[in-house]
Order: sequence, then structure tokens, then C-alpha cells
Amino acid sequence: MLRSPLLPLLLLLAVLVQAQLRPLQPAAGDPLRLLAGADGPQPALLQGHLLSDPVAAGAAPSAQAAAHAGLAGPCRVLLQTAGGRSELSFSTCPALREGWGVRVSGQLRRPRPAPHPLLAGPAERLARQGSWTRLTVEQLEVLSRPATPIADLRRIIAARFMAAAGPEQGGLLAALVLGSAVVPLPAELRADFRVAGLSHALAASGFHLSVLLGAVLALGRGLGRWTRLALGGGAIALFLMLAGAQPSVVRAVLMGAIALVLLESGRRARPLGLLGLSLAGMLLLRPAWLHDVGFQLSAAATAGLVLTARPLEQALAQRLPGGASGSAPWWVGWLAPALAVPVAASLWTLPLQLLHFGVVPLYAVPANLLAAPLLTPLTLGAMALAVVAVLLPFLLAPLLVPLGWLALLLLQLAHAVAGLPMAQWQSGRPLPLLVLLFTLALLGLVLPGLGRRRRFLAASLGLGVLVLHLVLLGGDQLLLVHQGEGGPARDLLLARHRGRAALVSTRADGFSCRQAGQLAQGLGVARFDWALLLDPVAAVDPACWSNQAGRVVAYGDGAAPLAAGQRLASRGLAVQALAMDSHALLLHLGRQHWLLLPDRQSLASWRSGQTPTAAKASAGKAAESVWLGVRPRPADHRALLALGPRQLWLSGPGPAGAPLPRGWRASGSSGALTAP
Repeated sequence: MLRSPLLPLLLLLAVLVQAQLRPLQPAAGDPLRLLAGADGPQPALLQGHLLSDPVAAGAAPSAQAAAHAGLAGPCRVLLQTAGGRSELSFSTCPALREGWGVRVSGQLRRPRPAPHPLLAGPAERLARQGSWTRLTVEQLEVLSRPATPIADLRRIIAARFMAAAGPEQGGLLAALVLGSAVVPLPAELRADFRVAGLSHALAASGFHLSVLLGAVLALGRGLGRWTRLALGGGAIALFLMLAGAQPSVVRAVLMGAIALVLLESGRRARPLGLLGLSLAGMLLLRPAWLHDVGFQLSAAATAGLVLTARPLEQALAQRLPGGASGSAPWWVGWLAPALAVPVAASLWTLPLQLLHFGVVPLYAVPANLLAAPLLTPLTLGAMALAVVAVLLPFLLAPLLVPLGWLALLLLQLAHAVAGLPMAQWQSGRPLPLLVLLFTLALLGLVLPGLGRRRRFLAASLGLGVLVLHLVLLGGDQLLLVHQGEGGPARDLLLARHRGRAALVSTRADGFSCRQAGQLAQGLGVARFDWALLLDPVAAVDPACWSNQAGRVVAYGDGAAPLAAGQRLASRGLAVQALAMDSHALLLHLGRQHWLLLPDRQSLASWRSGQTPTAAKASAGKAAESVWLGVRPRPADHRALLALGPRQLWLSGPGPAGAPLPRGWRASGSSGALTAP
């Protein structure tokens, strides 16, 4: 069956279609049933076991905290009940461990969806993990503390590596054994590896398993077939146990297990057939994995290596010095495959990078080329020393010294590449249709065996998609993102003009800053020209805002950011204060003019005529559009109707039981509005 990849690929296609058409939804016994259709939170009692150690409330969901480090402040953890999952939220993190049985009570609610597709929301994050509710825990009872030897082993390995070599070097070595999903790596390290295009080195994947399996089979050379099968199977089982059943790990384990059986039986395995069978089996077992970004990237990268790496290596070998004549120097035999692997993986994952992140690591290929000689000895050494960390911990520190030097070289490489100019191209997230067309064009260029005419057509299609995307990025746009649930109302008003952008924010907290950064990245904006913060409370982390914008204007010594008549401007983008005692503003976006009334005081100031005469006349004549950050009262409603703007945006829900006037739009309690 595996001699032809057609059958497994057809099976994979059928499973992909089935998984895509079937949306993620809760099971019949999910805790969501306790809400019974209610919109607000409801008191609830849940019982089950914890699926992981708690993580800090602001941390990435995959970054588990080490048990020895402890957590202060709020945290969260997934609870598996008899009928489904729910995320537990603690204001002060208790001492809990993976696998413990607990009974909790508190307020159960649906997680908030993201107000805009470019932002990450709790609802979308939890749905990918099979959870549809969040419980704010008020009372906790630990029912059982069962032994968790595998989780304890992971904690011991990570803790001892980091204690012996520090959080960066030790964390890197631990991630090469366990994967970054179960190692508390510093956020800066993760960010630099991502920008450098080296994230795959931290994630447990097929590369790490192939290194381990290759070493084990090399040691077992000369032994009997069943002994080699036992050694290889044990290595695969150990890898799965330590790294956990993540999609990329399961895919690598399935492919490795099938390849091992075929190799030892004397049959030749077809990698494409193995990939098709593995992915189809995974999606039959867990259709929700199709929506996992890690699964998609792992599958695409593996497909690129299977289909493209070898032809690309041959083409590079012929074009390198001496390749065509057959008298190539020794380094060509190393350079061609070393280049082919990262180029193939980068090309096949490029559409997913654009679709999900809107950024492209420009130096990924040279970074991987330089990192390749370090990764194999680092991975093998880290796996060997993991055994030492468990059995002979007193020997770990001296044995780690030479490996620590290699780890330091890899860290310095990642930091250096991440610090280069234009290390990431802020391409913006294209429309899904454009990504699909770009993928077709890319396949026409990289698949072997296609004629010149088809490659020319593919190149033309790709160029057309790129031009159309750049045209869309260069257009004028105003985007309002409003969040009024689960805390103080927040508004982000982003104005974009010819590829540049500016920002007005009603809050200066870190959450708003991070969301502004996500919007900028999704829209292809490297940095805001300027940012105006209307929050009287000073920013806790002003460096976050200064990293986002070339100029940040905020409250200082109790004074408003802009005095009446003052302007904050860049080419095609400007905002002018209209009053001394309020935040009434006039925004210029290209040829558009917007009257901004973010709060009730600015609305009252505008209505009472307290704005300077010249500014008021300018606002009345020029502002064809109005943004209102609060729900208008009847008198305000009449005044705005008398102004007669072409369009009016309202933050929050519209008036209950009454339609909005023509040209008026409401964001809803949490949502977004866009004007081209």
C-alpha cells in the first residue's frame, strides 16, 4: 500500500475536508451545559483532574512554569471533567500539580472572543484546547494527589538543567530534550528564536526524534532485528513520554514508528506515503488538531522536505562551483543539502506564516545554515545529559561545561540574527483568498517535474498576488477596536495611510499596548508614526509604548497630552485637540476628517460650545464622520443628528430596542469597526 502515496494522500484529503467542514464544538456533557444559554456568569461546581501545572495568567498557553520556581499572582490551568474541559482562573496561584484531582466552585462564564480577527482572544485559544468555559475559582478542594512520575521527571530534568547552566543555556538544553512546550524558557529567548527563524529548534519535532533514533540504531548495529526494533521502539516511546502528545510530536512519532518497522522488515518506505498516513490517522483521532498552528506548520515543513528538499539539493549542487562538471570541491557536498533543507521548509511554511502571523523571518535560511552544525551535537548531548541529570545529578554541572559553550554559541547566533535590521518583514496578514492563490503559485514553483510554461504562470500569479496585497496595505483605513467586557472599557483607534499608521488609545496599560502591537503586525505596520494615550493613569510599562511608536504623547504632571489647538502630526496623519478641559479631538486621515469624542466629558464640551471658535467651526465643517466613545443620551442624540455626519461610530452596543439612524454603526460590547 505504501509503494504508491496516492491512497494515503487521498485519505488525508478526505480527512482534511471532513475536519474543516466540522467546526469545533463542545461535547454533550461539557461544563458549558451548566450555563443553560445564560449570557452572564453563573455559579458552578466542577470536579476533575488538572491537565498540566498552572501557568501565569499572562503567559503563553504552552509555556508551563517549572514547579520549583512557583507562581505568584494570578494563574490558570485546564481542568478535565467527566464531560469536557474548563479553564480554572485563580487570583492567587495555589500549589497545584498536573494530574491532581480537585473540586472547585466559583463563577462559570463563556470566554470572551477576540474583538477583531487580528487579535488573540481567550475563546479562540481555549476552543483549540477543547475548552468552552472559564471558571473564576472561589473555593478549592484537593481530592487526590496521585503519583505523576512522567510530569515529575520533566520537572526534574528542566529544573536541574536550569540550575546547572542558567535559565537561558539550561532552558535551551532542556528544550532540546523535552520541547519548549514543557520548559519555562525566558520570553526574550523565545522571541529571538522566532525572529531568527529558529523556533523549530526549541519545539520537539521530527528532527529531535530522528537524531535520537539514528543514535540508538547506530548503537544497535550488528544486533538482531528484534533487538533493534525494541531499541528503536523504546527510543520513540521515551521521546513521546518526555515531550508529550503535542501534534508535531505525534506526527513525528507515527512517521518514525512506521519507518522503523518498514526499515527493519527490509521494505523501502515512501516518505510522502508515511506523511499522508500519519496526518490522516491523527486527524481521524483528533479532528481539532487541524486548527492547531503547530500541526499545520509541522505538516507543511515535512511535506516540503519530502517533496522539495532532494530536487532542490540536486539543483543547488549543479549550480555551485564545479557541480556541473562533476569535480565539485568537498564543501559543495555539505552546502547543497544544508541549504536545501531550510529553503524547502521555509518555502512550504511561508503561506502559513503569512496567514497566521503576518511576518516573515528574512534571515531564516542563513540562520539555519549556521545553526545546523550546532543542533545535532547539542541535541545528542542534551539527551545524554538528561540521563545524567536524573541518575547522577552531581556530575551534571561539570559535564555541562562543553555543551554549555555550544548552547551559548547558538544563543548568540539567535540574538545576533534577531538584532539585524529588517530581521522580520512586517508583511501584514493577507486575505485568506490571497493566501490560497499564493500557495497555488508557490506549489507551481517548487514542485518538481513542472514545465517552464507552468512555472511562468505560477510566477505571474504569485507576483499578481503580491502586488494586490501591497495595494491593499497602502490604502487608507480607520480601525476601531472596542472592548467593554470583563473590565474597564478600552478603545484603540488605528488610522492607516499609505502603509504608515498612527494610534489613539483610551488606555495606557500593558494589555492595550500588546493589542496595539498585534494590530500593527497584522496590518503590516512596523511602527506607529505616533501614539496618543488619553489615559490619566500613567503607563506601568512606558517602554512598551515607546517600542510601538516613533513618538508617544501621554499625560504628564496631570496635564492633558495635548492643549487646545495643539497638533500631533505626521505626513497624512494628524490629530488636533479641540478643548482645554476634554479629550475632544479632530483626526485628519488623508482627505478624511473625523471628530473624536472618546468620553462623556468631551461630548459635553463639544455640545456646550466650549471648544475654541476656530476649532469648533473646523470640526463642524470638516468632520464628515464622528466617533463617539460613550452611548449618547437623548439630548446628545439630537445634537449629533443635527450635525448630520456622513457616518457615526459608537463604541459599545446601540440603543436597546431601537434601530440606529442611517450611517450610524455600533461596535457592540466587544467588537470592531472598519472604514476604508
